[in-house]
Amino acid sequence: MKENKRHIICLAAAASFLLCLTISVLTAAAAGDGEKKPLFYRNPMNPAVTSPVPAKDDMGMDYIPVYADGGASSGPSGTVKIDPVLVQKMGVRTGMAMERSMSRIITTPARVTFDEETLFMIHSKFNGWAEQVFVNKTGEQVKKGQTLLTIYSPELVATQEEYLLALANARVLRKSSMQEIRDDADRLVQATRKRLSYFDIPEKVIRRLERTGEVKRDLPIDSPFTGTAIDVDVEVGHFITPDRRLYRIADLSRVWVYADVYEPDLPWIRKGDMAMISVASQPGKKFSGTIDYIYPYEDGKTRTVKVRLVFDNANGMLKPGMFADITIHAGKRDKVLAVPSEAIVRSGSKEQVFVVSGPGVFEPREVVTGVEAEGYTEIIKGLEQHASVVTSAQFLIDSESKLNEATAKMLELSKAAEKEDMSGMDMSGRE
Repeated sequence: MKENKRHIICLAAAASFLLCLTISVLTAAAAGDGEKKPLFYRNPMNPAVTSPVPAKDDMGMDYIPVYADGGASSGPSGTVKIDPVLVQKMGVRTGMAMERSMSRIITTPARVTFDEETLFMIHSKFNGWAEQVFVNKTGEQVKKGQTLLTIYSPELVATQEEYLLALANARVLRKSSMQEIRDDADRLVQATRKRLSYFDIPEKVIRRLERTGEVKRDLPIDSPFTGTAIDVDVEVGHFITPDRRLYRIADLSRVWVYADVYEPDLPWIRKGDMAMISVASQPGKKFSGTIDYIYPYEDGKTRTVKVRLVFDNANGMLKPGMFADITIHAGKRDKVLAVPSEAIVRSGSKEQVFVVSGPGVFEPREVVTGVEAEGYTEIIKGLEQHASVVTSAQFLIDSESKLNEATAKMLELSKAAEKEDMSGMDMSGRE
């Protein structure tokens, strides 16, 4: 089995090199139309191995003749010239670098959660005992001003009595001829009343106390918000302290949705971009929202950035805790110079394209790429508009380009060696 695999790999490698060899042979033929004499011959598998006369390698393949022009048209190192007939047989296709509008559709998992801006905690601001609990179930709807529970607090009973005494004292001292005494009595009334309001005693209770003069033993705690009780932590008879959370109330008419966006998608998204989500509990239904915030840090484990979106939820179909599939319609970018993505040849640390500079002439051009969307890649640097680039068979051309580069280097070394030999002969003659 291992031997079979080895044979298959060898055959595949041989086929690949034969294609490159065919290109090189035709390139050499195109260069040799004028009966030029080869400078030397190179190994078809390894351009570093050369011979001054025709030869064959270990596999019986003929060495390739190398001419003074390297078989390529004039141009940058690595430029390839291929017979137009072979270009057609290879199925070489081209595309054009053009300015275009680019947009991106981003799909990613998401999760529904509470809108933290409408999430409220209710505490008591005094010690006491829960006497009656009117809202005692999670999920119960409450309205602003609705009484949640009543509390007996000796501290509040004493404060009510102080307020009644301050009122009685102010009524008596109003008849005083001294303005300062009357003002002090009024200030005491205001201070005691403000103390009751600081304890969040409802205004209606304070007015009833003023009207009837009767101290109320159990005082109500009213909801300052409209929403859903998502956490209830109080029962009749509980001793209540200010540090104990009694209720957590959320307004679910609006929810937040968190999505994790990968790095390549980040350049596209902007605050205000529209998004659509779907949840399993509502098949076929889409909900529309917008990006509200893009977090300024990345999760090192998932290599994603969290994005927060806001969705209206007046009908209550989106439940916090749900998982959702989200589609973000990222902002459109206009006048972006782009080429078909298949034109990009990535090798090592650089990216390049092959520009058609003439019939059958392909020039390698290093480029700096940007965002990618809808089958096109942005070109930041390295190309001009309307440049024609190769979009298929460019890997065969790339192989030949690398061989040409290696050959060009060898020609330079050969010329340098000849100059040294000539220089040595001159010196010898002088001596």
